[in-house]
Amino acid sequence: MNAAVRLSLAALRAHRRRFAGTFLAVFLGVSFLAGTLVMGDTLRSGFDAMFGKAASGTDAVVRSADAITTPGESEGVRAPVDTALVRTIAAVPGVASAVPNIEGAGQLVGSDGEPIGGQGPPTLAGNWITDPRLNPYELAEGRAPRHPGEVVVNRGAAERGGLHLGDTTTLRTPDPVQVTVVGLATFGGEDGMAQVTFTGMTRADAEKYLTARPGQAASIQVRADPGTGERELADALEAALPPGVEAITGTEAAQENTDMISAQFLTVFTTLLLVFSGIALLVATFSIHNTFAIVVAQRTRENALLRALGASRRQVTVATLTEAVVVAVTASAAGLAGGIGIAAGLQALFPAIGFPFPESTLVISALSLALPLAVGTVVCVASALLPAVRAGRTAPLAALRETAVDTSGASRPRAVTGTALLALAVALALTGTLLSPSVWLAGTGAVLALAAFVVLGPVTATTAVRVLGSPLDRLRGVTGGLARRNALRSPKRTAATAGALMIGVAVVSLFTVFGASLKATMDQTVSRSFAGDLAVSTPSFGAGGSGLSPRLAGAVDALPEVDTAVGLGRGVAEVDGAGRALTVTDPVALQRTFDLGTVDGSLRALGTDGIAITEKEADRQGLAPGDTTRLTFTDGDTRTFTVRAVYGQSELAGDYVITRAAWAPHRVQDSDTLVAVTFADGVDPADGKAAVAQVAARYGNPEVQTRDEYAESSAGGIDMMLTLVYALLALAVLIALLGIANTLTLAVHERTRELGLLRAVGQTRAQLRAMVRWESVLVAAFGTTGGLGLGAFLGWVLVRASDGASDSAFAFALPPVQLTVVLLVGLTAGALAGLRPAGRAARLNVLRAIAAE
Repeated sequence: MNAAVRLSLAALRAHRRRFAGTFLAVFLGVSFLAGTLVMGDTLRSGFDAMFGKAASGTDAVVRSADAITTPGESEGVRAPVDTALVRTIAAVPGVASAVPNIEGAGQLVGSDGEPIGGQGPPTLAGNWITDPRLNPYELAEGRAPRHPGEVVVNRGAAERGGLHLGDTTTLRTPDPVQVTVVGLATFGGEDGMAQVTFTGMTRADAEKYLTARPGQAASIQVRADPGTGERELADALEAALPPGVEAITGTEAAQENTDMISAQFLTVFTTLLLVFSGIALLVATFSIHNTFAIVVAQRTRENALLRALGASRRQVTVATLTEAVVVAVTASAAGLAGGIGIAAGLQALFPAIGFPFPESTLVISALSLALPLAVGTVVCVASALLPAVRAGRTAPLAALRETAVDTSGASRPRAVTGTALLALAVALALTGTLLSPSVWLAGTGAVLALAAFVVLGPVTATTAVRVLGSPLDRLRGVTGGLARRNALRSPKRTAATAGALMIGVAVVSLFTVFGASLKATMDQTVSRSFAGDLAVSTPSFGAGGSGLSPRLAGAVDALPEVDTAVGLGRGVAEVDGAGRALTVTDPVALQRTFDLGTVDGSLRALGTDGIAITEKEADRQGLAPGDTTRLTFTDGDTRTFTVRAVYGQSELAGDYVITRAAWAPHRVQDSDTLVAVTFADGVDPADGKAAVAQVAARYGNPEVQTRDEYAESSAGGIDMMLTLVYALLALAVLIALLGIANTLTLAVHERTRELGLLRAVGQTRAQLRAMVRWESVLVAAFGTTGGLGLGAFLGWVLVRASDGASDSAFAFALPPVQLTVVLLVGLTAGALAGLRPAGRAARLNVLRAIAAE
C-alpha cells in the first residue's frame, strides 16, 4: 500500500464524522436508484409469471387482424369476431377445444354503493369460459354462473367492494344490471390482475349486455391436441380463417398483455422513480462537493506540510480522491442493501394501500447491482474531483499561514459567464415557447437556466444573504448580525450549500406550478366550452370505468326541470388513414349545451353520412363544408362522409362529431362518457340537481355535479400526482438538508477557536445555538427563494412549451398559497438542519476551544 493510500485511510479513521453527511447522501441516492431497479425487475417478473400461468392452457388466440389506435392511446381497438368461427376452428386438425371470449366494460358497485375500481385500470366483464384450461381465471370459491344474473367476481375486487358469495349488487355495463355473486375467482394464482376487476357472466348475459348484437366475441380461445405445438396450431388456423382475422400463439398473447402493462404502467412507474433518483443524486453532488471543498480548505496547512516534506501534487490529489473513493464505495455498497430493503418494503406496501401486485420473490439482476454501485461511486468521486485538484495545488508556504477559508466565488469571470448563460437560457426559452414553439428549445433553455443559477450562486450570495438577513439585526441583535456575517464569509460555500436545496425546491415548485396550471386549464376549458348547468359522469380516468348508459340522457331530458340533456359517447375510426376519436352525440343538443365557437355550415344536417370537424382539423386536412372524407371503422367498413359543419372550439366536444345513427352499425358496446344538462328557465339549481340525481340513481348512480364541481373533480388526478411527486421529492430535500447540516458541522469545527472566544467574552450557550441556527435558516432561505424563482420560471416554460406542442390551450397559474407553504417548509427545514450543529457548538469546552489550533 503506497503512502497516499495509507495517508487517506488514516485521515478517514481520524475524521470519520466529517464524512457522515457525504456517506448518507450517497447512501440515500443509491438506495433509491437500486430500489427502483429491483422493484421494476420484480414487477416485470411477477406479471410475466402471472400472465404466463393464466394463459398456460391457451395455445392460440383468434382475433380481428387490424386495430385502430388513436393519438395518446397505447392499445388499439379491434373489431369483434363472429362466434360462428368456432365451428370452423374446431374442424381444423390439431384443435382440441375452441370457445368464444366475450369481453367488455363492466363496473361492479360495492356494498357501500360506490363503484369498485375504475381509477385507471380497466373494469372488465365477460362470459365465464367453461373450459378450465382455456379460462385465465380459476374458480377459488363458489361455483360458475349457470342462470341469468349470476356472476363470478375476481376475489380482489370482491374484497375491495365488501362483496361475498350470495350478495346481490349492480353491474354497470353501462346499463345497470342486477347480479348475484355465486363465485370468486383468481387470475394466474392472484386475487386479481393488480387493480383490474373482472366479472364473469353466462354467455347469454355477456352477449346481451356487452355486445351490440348476438354472435360477437372479442376473440376465440383455442386449445391444441396433445402433440401439436403452438406455432403449428396458429399456422394451421391462419390457413382456415377468413380475411381480416388472424391467429396468434398463446405465448404471443401473454407477451402482448405484459407489454401492455409495461407500456401503460410499469415503464411510466419506473421512469418516474428513476427521474427522482437522478434528482436526488444531483442534489447529493452539491452536498458532496461542498463537504470535500470545506475539508480541503481546513487541511490547507496539513497539505502544505506534506508538500514541504516532499509529497508531490499528484500524491496529495490522489490521497484526497482515495478518501472519496472509499466513502463512495462503502456508501454505495450500503446503498445496495438499502435499495433491496426499499424494494421489499414497496412490495409489502402497495398491497396494503390498495395496489396489489403479483406476488413474487425479489428479482436482483446484475444490472440492478452494478449500475447503482457505479453511479454512486462516479457521482461521489466526480464531486470530489475539483477539491482534490485544489488540494494538490496547495503551496508549501501555506504551512506558515493559519487555516485558509475559501472566500472565492464572486469573481468577474464567474459573473460574466453566469449572466451570459442566463441570457442565453431566457432567449432559448422565449424562442421555444413563444416565437417558434419547440419542446427541445424550451428544454435546452430550462437546463441552461439551471446551470446559470448554479454559476451565479456565489455572485448573488452576498447580496441575497444581506437582504434576507437584514431583519435579523433588528430582531435578534448581535446574535442575528453574527449569523448574517458568518453566512457571508464564503459566498461560494454558501451558494454550494444552498444550491442543493435550491434544486430540490425548484423541482417541487416546478410541479406545483405545472399542477396549478393544469387545474386552471381544466377550469378554463369547462368554463369556456361547457354552457350547461350540470354534468353527469362516472369517477374514472384512463381506461377505467364502464361509462354511462346511452339511455340516461333521454331519461334526464324528459324531466320538466330540464331544457336539454345531451350524452357524449366515444367511437374510433380511421379518418383518411389516421386513427381518430369520434364524439358520438346529438349534434343539435350538443350545440345548445356547449360553446362550439363559430360554426360554418349546419350541425342539423349530419344524418348518417355527415360529419362535423374543428377548424384545426379542417385546416390540417384542407377540408371545408361540402367536401368528403373517408372513414374506416373497426369492423372494416369504409364509408364516405360529407363535412357538413366546421366549428371553432373542441376541448370537450372533440375534433370529430357524428350522430348516433351513423355510429350504430359499427358500435360494439355503446356508452357515454358525459351527460351535460341545461335547466329550463326559472328552475332552482338545487331542485334541478335533485331531480336529475333521482333519475341518475336508476342508471347505476353516477355522479351529478354542478359545472364548478365537475371542473374541480376533473382535476382530482392532479392532486394525486402532486402528492406522489412531493413524497418522492422529500428524499432530495432530505439530502439537501443533510448537506446544510454537514456544512455547518464542518464550519463549527473550522471556527472552534472563534466560538470559544465568543463564549469567553460573554456569549451564552443559547445565543451561540441561535447564531448557528439562524445561519442555517439564512442559507436555507437563500436556497428556497432561489428555488422558488427557478421553479416558477421552469413551470412557465413547461406550460408554454406544452401549449405550443399540443392542440389544447394551456393556462399558466402561480399558486400563491402552495408556494408560500413551500417557502415556509424550506425555512423550517433550515432551522431543523441547524439543530445538531448548533447543539455541538454550544457544547464546546471554552478553554479547549480557545487553545485549538
